[in-house]
Amino acid sequence: MTAELVRGQNHPLAEVRLEIRVSAGTPIVAGATLGDENGTVHGVEWVAHPGSPLLPGVEVSRQAAAEHRLAVDLDAVAEAVHRVGVLLALPTGIAGPASFGSVPAPFVAVTGLDGTEVASYTITGLTAESAVVALELYRRQGAWKVRAIGQGYAGGLAELLADQGLPQARQLAAGIFKAVEQGMARSVPAPPPLPSDGGRSRQPAGPAPGPGQSDASHNGQHPQGNPGPYGGPPPSGPQGTQPPQTPAEPPADYVTAPTPTNTPPTPPQTPTAGGPINYSHPRRQNTAPPPPPTAPPAQPGQPAQPVAGDATGWSMEERLYNQVWGMFEDLARTTAAYRSAVDFADTRMEKELDEVLSDPRSRIGGQGDAARETARAKHSQLVDQARQVLDRDLAQLAAEADVVEPALPPAYARWDNPVWHAYRVPMEMPMALRLGDLHLPESDRLRIPMLIRLPLERGLWIDSGRTGSVDGTFFDSHELRRLALDSAVAHTARLLAVHPADEFTVHVIDPAGSGAQSLAPLVRAGVLAGPPAVGAAGVTDVLTRLTQRVDLVQMAVRGGAADSLPPGFDTSQQLLVVNDFPHGFDDRAVNQLRYLADEGPAVGVHLMMVADREDAAGHGPLLDPLWRGLMRLTPVPDDHLADPWVGHAWTYEPTLTPPGSRVLDTVLAQVAQARGQRNP
Repeated sequence: MTAELVRGQNHPLAEVRLEIRVSAGTPIVAGATLGDENGTVHGVEWVAHPGSPLLPGVEVSRQAAAEHRLAVDLDAVAEAVHRVGVLLALPTGIAGPASFGSVPAPFVAVTGLDGTEVASYTITGLTAESAVVALELYRRQGAWKVRAIGQGYAGGLAELLADQGLPQARQLAAGIFKAVEQGMARSVPAPPPLPSDGGRSRQPAGPAPGPGQSDASHNGQHPQGNPGPYGGPPPSGPQGTQPPQTPAEPPADYVTAPTPTNTPPTPPQTPTAGGPINYSHPRRQNTAPPPPPTAPPAQPGQPAQPVAGDATGWSMEERLYNQVWGMFEDLARTTAAYRSAVDFADTRMEKELDEVLSDPRSRIGGQGDAARETARAKHSQLVDQARQVLDRDLAQLAAEADVVEPALPPAYARWDNPVWHAYRVPMEMPMALRLGDLHLPESDRLRIPMLIRLPLERGLWIDSGRTGSVDGTFFDSHELRRLALDSAVAHTARLLAVHPADEFTVHVIDPAGSGAQSLAPLVRAGVLAGPPAVGAAGVTDVLTRLTQRVDLVQMAVRGGAADSLPPGFDTSQQLLVVNDFPHGFDDRAVNQLRYLADEGPAVGVHLMMVADREDAAGHGPLLDPLWRGLMRLTPVPDDHLADPWVGHAWTYEPTLTPPGSRVLDTVLAQVAQARGQRNP
């Protein structure tokens, strides 16, 4: 299953020989940088670009193109290399767009040698930037991972390279664009629209391009120079811990292979069998997405009014999803800037006070007191200035949230949103689901929806153990268990509501029957696959059926017979809700549960556990992989979620139905009615 990354998200890489495919609506320059553990690029020989496309383990295209295929062999990179960054830049010195904000959002995919996508990332949110670090392959504890970066630079390629510590950044950027300008006759134009059936199309017969080449420049032979990372001796580059000595300045003649004579394009021919395959992403359209809604003109001196859906995307749902995560990034960025400014002010004041106290003459008398007051006044001024900037940004985000929240579809909306009053069972699965709200201490009143992509890639764990509530509220163990199961029921009802009828099936295990009251809405509506399983026998029965299902689907998929499942086989997504774990679970049931958590999501079997980790302490480290593999949520507000982007500890708050509201029963009744109409 392809991991569709968002900015800052990472994904493990099971293979070391990869292709990185780039698709854009205009010719762009693609390159790669090799960095050490700190991401520092030590010299021009650590950069693969059109003027020098071959490095050990990396091969890039030789000219600007609308589509690129970069080859990477992570086993062939030097020991000193811990990061491989994929950079994209708009060429200069030619007629074309000046910033990524005026072109379609670039799309980057990491694939295996067989073309199977491992991870993909659409770089959204770019405006005045003309260069961007798209992805980063990095080594962590001997294993390689990919991270979506999306860091743009308005100063262009020179600023990007300088930010990675390259001393000759400006000279190298000029040399790269000179090489690109000389090779622009071979650049690939924007790709044609996909066929009407949306499938993969075939081009006229001819040899397929090799790794690191674009279709237009391939002539059946490997480019001039040594072979790339997939064959032949490796070219020169960073080796071991010390890079080879090179001139301080880059060569003046970044010249590629001779430019072929321009010829008129060949008209399309009838596709023939055996021709090269167009590897463009089957779900990605190659034209620019429709522009977002235009905000009304702002009054002079007033900020622009926010508009719901003010983000890139092919549908309003995708625009709102991108806008919500853009708000999350904006809040993270402005809060990080505020905290950094306060830390700087604190450090500066401490330094000035230390200087005052280090001089014995200033410790006594009015001179020392005046210096202390001056240091404190500077500190207050810096903090006040930072707070003013933060308050300005928070006010703008709050105004945007006030506009976006009412416009959210049911899958993204809180339970108190009026959109649920007009709820109808959908015809297709949405792209994401709301699990709760996120906020930071500096912006307690501003809530950002926590959206995760569907289908679920990992199970959910509703922690019913003792949680330190951020507001200091005390809950006893019985109350926490009830709140945890209520939260699980709300999440389950939302999952049922956003999937089409008969495409999501829910099983419940409640060994002691302690959750009957909380589970009543699901049982009363008749939306479960069967009554909640109780006792050890019920636990064994449900787990056995689901593990057999996972085994069967895995065998069918691996054997290439996914369409040959038994007649009447339920192909819907499956969710197992487990309450009061590990009560009623023997060792065999625990192993089955771990198996479902590990292997289930890939074949449509998902897990939602309501459990206190301390209750399962008797199993020792056996269950540690289980807890780590699940996304931990809490039934009360708790600051346990940390983003890898800036390291903030975000407070998570679950979305529950308002007290006394009947929205849950109404929605579940419509789901049950739709299922009854499908299966009269």
